Amino acid sequence: MKVFIQIPCLNEEETLPLVLESIPKKIKGVELELLIIDDGSRDKTIEVAKRYGVKHFVKHTRNMGLARSFRDGVMYALEHGADIVVNTDGDNQYPQNRIPDLIQPIIDGTADIVIADRQTQKIAHFSPLKKLLQRIGSFIVNKAAGTDLPDAASGFRAYSRESLIRLNIVTQFSYCMETIIQAGNKRMAITSIPVTTNAKTRESRLFKNMWQHIYKSSAAIIRSYIMYRPYIIFGVLGWTLFVIGAIPFVRWIIYAFVQHDSNGHLQSLLIGSVFLIASFLCLVLSVVADLVRTNRILQEENLEQTRRHHLDHRK
Repeated sequence: MKVFIQIPCLNEEETLPLVLESIPKKIKGVELELLIIDDGSRDKTIEVAKRYGVKHFVKHTRNMGLARSFRDGVMYALEHGADIVVNTDGDNQYPQNRIPDLIQPIIDGTADIVIADRQTQKIAHFSPLKKLLQRIGSFIVNKAAGTDLPDAASGFRAYSRESLIRLNIVTQFSYCMETIIQAGNKRMAITSIPVTTNAKTRESRLFKNMWQHIYKSSAAIIRSYIMYRPYIIFGVLGWTLFVIGAIPFVRWIIYAFVQHDSNGHLQSLLIGSVFLIASFLCLVLSVVADLVRTNRILQEENLEQTRRHHLDHRK
């Protein structure tokens, strides 16, 4: 059983030693490999990693973002025979000594993906607003994925080889939400284990402020939701617009046919017609989007077979 522990890094020369020193040197029955994804670092991140004996590297000449770093690291690990890929961070946020617990459900065959629950309500440096937003975000992701995960935004997680072959990363921001929604809709087994995070070492470099994080995370969730359940989005929107449009339309009908005032209240007719037309267009879009979803599923199956063939050939 070969386990790759991948660490995305962007100028992590100060905190990377803490991460590498806390990663278990041996796990019974497991061959451990460390992989550094250097996402355009301008410091001595690579030199530090080499001093600690790291032999596997993926290098970006400029910053490509967390999602691309994750995707490139996963492909490298799979091409080098990884059975499990563990993702942690270079800022030492996560307790690397829990990696054996993180991979155990996959080794036991009870899970395809294991996500560490940071127990965000207990994290001291998280503001009450951030804790609330984390709960709301996880709730929305769980609804979209059909899962029950307490911390959907956690980046400390383990993936089986099979799950990574089936997943496709399309977002440019963060893979965390997207992979859960994909995995849930593809009926993969996802579980979580509680962990206690380490003390904060620096501010997040993934986003400039909380509101940017909310905006980008929301966009990623909505995009993934539309990809897998478009009929719900457009269906709910269509029926909502229908109800809104029906009210002024019925009002005009009452005045026109009951009170015989067909010339008055034309604004109700106009407003109602606009909303009803928009409702009809949404319902049409729901059908078209569902057909696109079906076509995308077929394309993903072809991509999965292509990826399997490529990896078997590399092996």
